[in-house]
Amino acid sequence: MKLSSVVAAAVLLCAALPASAEMVERSGRFGGLQVTYKVVLPGGYTPGGAYPVVLVFTGGAQQLRGAENTLNADWREEAERRGYVVISPGTPDGELFFEAADRIFPEFLDMIVREYKVPMGRLHVAGHSNGGLSAFHVAAKFPAYFATLTGYPGLLDGTDTARRLQGLQRLCIFMHVGNQDPEWMTAMLRQAEELKRQAFRIQFTVENDQAHRLRAADINLSPRLFTQIESCGR
Repeated sequence: MKLSSVVAAAVLLCAALPASAEMVERSGRFGGLQVTYKVVLPGGYTPGGAYPVVLVFTGGAQQLRGAENTLNADWREEAERRGYVVISPGTPDGELFFEAADRIFPEFLDMIVREYKVPMGRLHVAGHSNGGLSAFHVAAKFPAYFATLTGYPGLLDGTDTARRLQGLQRLCIFMHVGNQDPEWMTAMLRQAEELKRQAFRIQFTVENDQAHRLRAADINLSPRLFTQIESCGR
């Protein structure tokens, strides 16, 4: 075979292979705060195109490094396979997103909706631990943006909870907690049972042999999270 033919065949083969996802770092000013955030873009991403988007909050101190680790561990591979954009911000000022750092909303949500052509009410939000608290907090404050809410683990905490929960009535809610995480499991189960009594669309799952930080790879969690998101017909 001629060298030119070999090169041509290689080019055709590369063109036939699916483009891989990439993670990029971006920043902007929202609510008066400078925010840096990580974005997983699916293979073949086209700027200006319309994409399903998951906003993910990391746990712990909610620093940018944690956001990147959470995306890699829990979301990136499956997002690539299903063609999702996944966004995770780092705290802009050392505060948590269910506390003072929630100042970046709703401007940060408006940016997501605008940049990725997400119809209002079709954004997805999720998080683990402090990120789960943040996901519930932000969804309760701005429910009109969201279709689904996932805490793994996570719940709505703080004052005036009963009133704030009412804003979540139109969302599909998913709660996951490890069976070796008794404090969170008790609190989440209590809240899930109350929401079920009020006819909320909620699924509560106890993950066997799991502690507070669920090991997504060990329990096939990532595909299940996306499947739950996609099961929510509104």
